Amino acid sequence: MEKYKIYKMKTAVVLGGGGFIGGHLAKRLKSEGYSVRCVDIKPHEYFKHDEICDSFIVGDLRNPNLVKSCLIVDGKGVDEVYQLAADMGGAGYIFTGENDADIMHNSSLIHLNVLKTCSEYGIKKVLYTSSACVYPEHNQLDKDNPTCVEDSVYPANPDSEYGWEKLYGERLYQTFRKNYDIDTKIARLHNIFGPMGTYDGGKEKAPAAICRKVVKSNDGDTIEVWGDGKQTRSFLYIDECVEGLRRLMKSDISQPINVGSEEMISINNFTKMIIKISGKNINIKNIDGPLGVRGRNSDNKLIKELLGWEPTEKLETGIKKLYKWLENIYQPLEN
Repeated sequence: MEKYKIYKMKTAVVLGGGGFIGGHLAKRLKSEGYSVRCVDIKPHEYFKHDEICDSFIVGDLRNPNLVKSCLIVDGKGVDEVYQLAADMGGAGYIFTGENDADIMHNSSLIHLNVLKTCSEYGIKKVLYTSSACVYPEHNQLDKDNPTCVEDSVYPANPDSEYGWEKLYGERLYQTFRKNYDIDTKIARLHNIFGPMGTYDGGKEKAPAAICRKVVKSNDGDTIEVWGDGKQTRSFLYIDECVEGLRRLMKSDISQPINVGSEEMISINNFTKMIIKISGKNINIKNIDGPLGVRGRNSDNKLIKELLGWEPTEKLETGIKKLYKWLENIYQPLEN
């Protein structure tokens, strides 16, 4: 008699599944055959829940009882946890100083609740999304030659409380790895962008904010850009980010690793790229505003060495997709 193997569907929980990166990651996991549960303080604004997961729980992850109920299925811990939930936003939110206490309090509570539940219920695979904001400010003063090599993070000196909170989070996940044998993965994300994410309201990131301004402008208009425009950044398209996270989770890597692009560009040149994509004639006015560090660029030597992979999509290719998505949102409103 032929014997048949019974394969158990893997279970994954995406904490922060109502957010931009979390929604895309959950959709990828579901396409790979996982049973996916998303948890967030709000529903996803753009994805239908059945597109990205099998169940969506709206709740506050600062509540330890909620975290426990989300990470346990049939009395057992889930197979994989992706911890993206955080109190965060763009430069206008994290660099003003007005939200520092909430950022540190809220995100820290979530980390502690997640790790405590994982340690109690034997959950062994946890991925935490950290940030390039952990890198020392003094290594990012030169806009043309910033240093974001993984081992340059100490001596620590992030330029914001958000960066300090992310670095504290890294220490938490590494400590629980050591004491509770949890296979933690830490991804330092560098300016992720793409469609199906926040584009207004104050918590949006630069790519979405600038694309929105250009989409809403007419020929001859002027848009405002914070700073002198010479500050530099690299940006990573969402699909490449998700690919990096999945590869990291499947790997045996235990140390924090950059997930970002090495295609560095000044903010003014970035804005000019978007204007060129639009086909419009738009002027740029640089104004005072929250800036962050002078320069930031991913260093991908370690990810290439340990994963044999790095992002390859050109920035302009991804920006065209984001711009088209926003154009489709705004143009019907104008007709």
